Amino acid sequence: MLREQTAACGLARDALMAGGAFAVWDGLVPAIRHAGVFGLRIRSAARRGHTIEGLAASVDILRQAVEELVRTGCIDSADRSSVFTIFLNSSATEVLACAGGRRPNPLPSPADVPE
Repeated sequence: MLREQTAACGLARDALMAGGAFAVWDGLVPAIRHAGVFGLRIRSAARRGHTIEGLAASVDILRQAVEELVRTGCIDSADRSSVFTIFLNSSATEVLACAGGRRPNPLPSPADVPE
């Protein structure tokens, strides 16, 4: 399902194939609402000097889908160094867009967290 909808799709697919985890949530939200929220995220990331692969393209795709109901999901790389947000159609049978990449500050692995 992760074809080349955005530049982040290949990276997300690689993370998943290398043992990453994924989740898809049940809630449905109009695509345009996601476009607004993630449009703000573009500006916020830019202020901090971060780029989020595929985010601008994802926002464009979501803006074009307008009132189409969209599910969101997440792909987290096995080493937790990268995270991706995926946007799927309402039946979760097609990926519409994908954004993400390396975390600015990778989370510690569970073995590194003190008890």
